[in-house]
Amino acid sequence: MQEVNETMGEAGRTVGTVAGAGAGADAGGRRRLLRPVVLVGMMGSGKTAVGRALAQKLGVPFLDSDAAIEEAAQASIAEIFARDGEAFFRTREAEVIARLLAGPPAILSTGGGAFMQERVRALIPAQGAVSVWLDAAVETLWNRVRHRDTRPLLRTADPRGTLARIHAERVPVYALADLAVRAEPHFSIDETAREVIAALAGRPGVLAAGE
Repeated sequence: MQEVNETMGEAGRTVGTVAGAGAGADAGGRRRLLRPVVLVGMMGSGKTAVGRALAQKLGVPFLDSDAAIEEAAQASIAEIFARDGEAFFRTREAEVIARLLAGPPAILSTGGGAFMQERVRALIPAQGAVSVWLDAAVETLWNRVRHRDTRPLLRTADPRGTLARIHAERVPVYALADLAVRAEPHFSIDETAREVIAALAGRPGVLAAGE
């Protein structure tokens, strides 16, 4: 796994938006995306914010697996967890990710637990995609999610402790991603997206010169 030190901010969620012009080319036509890119990492690591900026720079669709699940189910992730349980959600999540990766090259933001599934980790290379881990410290994550009530896994008596435990459990699996970009709070979303592009450019067969 290659690693790039970088950091980011936050933004909301979008499903299937195409930003920029010149399919697959970044600003100035310098880069063209050849393979799907899957952003993985903890809740609050900035996958949606950085993913949207990355898609804009490369002129490809931005997809969000959680948002796609919510749209299909007409229910929030928290409601699906409460109604059907986590096992049901994870099955639907893997199915949605497979469907989203079947399209043309795009940037796909996934839920924090998606990459923990072996079937999802196997699906990514099988679909010709590249995984990028946005690696953030627990304190950074906590500062971003502490005031939100949309994270079902943090609905516990000690959400900060729960977050730290989940982080410790997941980091060894996230480290299996093809690339890693360090996420810190004082860098802009745009700067982080550029560092992700730099990391992708260092991996053969992912980016090509724009036409």
